[in-house]
Amino acid sequence: MTDTRTTVVVITHNRRPELLRTLDRLAELPEKPPVIVTDNASTDGTASAVARHHPRVRLLRPGRNLGAVGRNLAVRQVHTPYVAFCDDDSWWAPGSLAGAADLLDRYPAVGSVTARILVEPDGTEDPIVKELRDSPVPRPDWLPGPALGSFLAAATVLRTDAFRAAGGFHPRLWLGGEEELLAADLAANGWWLTYADDLTIHHHPSEVRDSTLRRAHGIRNTLWFTWLRRPAGPALRRTLHLARTVPRDTASLRAFAEATAALPWVLRERRVLPPDVEARLRSLEPAQRDSAARSYTG
Repeated sequence: MTDTRTTVVVITHNRRPELLRTLDRLAELPEKPPVIVTDNASTDGTASAVARHHPRVRLLRPGRNLGAVGRNLAVRQVHTPYVAFCDDDSWWAPGSLAGAADLLDRYPAVGSVTARILVEPDGTEDPIVKELRDSPVPRPDWLPGPALGSFLAAATVLRTDAFRAAGGFHPRLWLGGEEELLAADLAANGWWLTYADDLTIHHHPSEVRDSTLRRAHGIRNTLWFTWLRRPAGPALRRTLHLARTVPRDTASLRAFAEATAALPWVLRERRVLPPDVEARLRSLEPAQRDSAARSYTG
């Protein structure tokens, strides 16, 4: 069932065993997708291991850790109409890439499709899945699934041209909630984002991660996105909510300090979303406030 419509893009940094497991699983897919890996300056022998065990994988080595921008670098090399992202500790289920491509073929106004996430080794649903499935974002009748206000990069297939036209991932955000800004810009460009319950990606969370640093980046990036794209009232409301609810520690303080220090470039690049896209984001606010899956912990 070789399928030439989708390229898989993976970014990695010092997770050689997890990456090799992911590449093994991707190589077993019936779709036989081309795979591009951006090695974000790993020092654990990742590049040589990929070249040795998976010579058909296209390996990019930018020489420094680009974070999410490593995906942008890889997408420049993509020649298929669709691009699927996954992390080095996740992999697509057989048939899901073809299913996502079928959906994108069938619905030309859909820009991205996010899959159901199963957490390994137990195969349980990630808590975020229920929120995706029950998304309160208003949707047109023709949309094949729930409408989303954002997406999870590690579980999403996008139109390659739509990704490029929206500018890809913003270089300043690096990693941690970096999808929210890109998702909003995709919606502002006229694309709908949807969830498909019949598509699956497996996630075996790596133990090699700095959860506290990721939390700090997530808070900072949420604040940056909020003030880059939301009107003043909703932006202030979300900022105050974060200030009240994030852990009161050094990581949170650093996140707010970094966000504040960036005010000059944020104001310079600020571009408020169209009213219809802002309405979609506003419909998500109650769910975001009550979400356990979206809480900033670690």
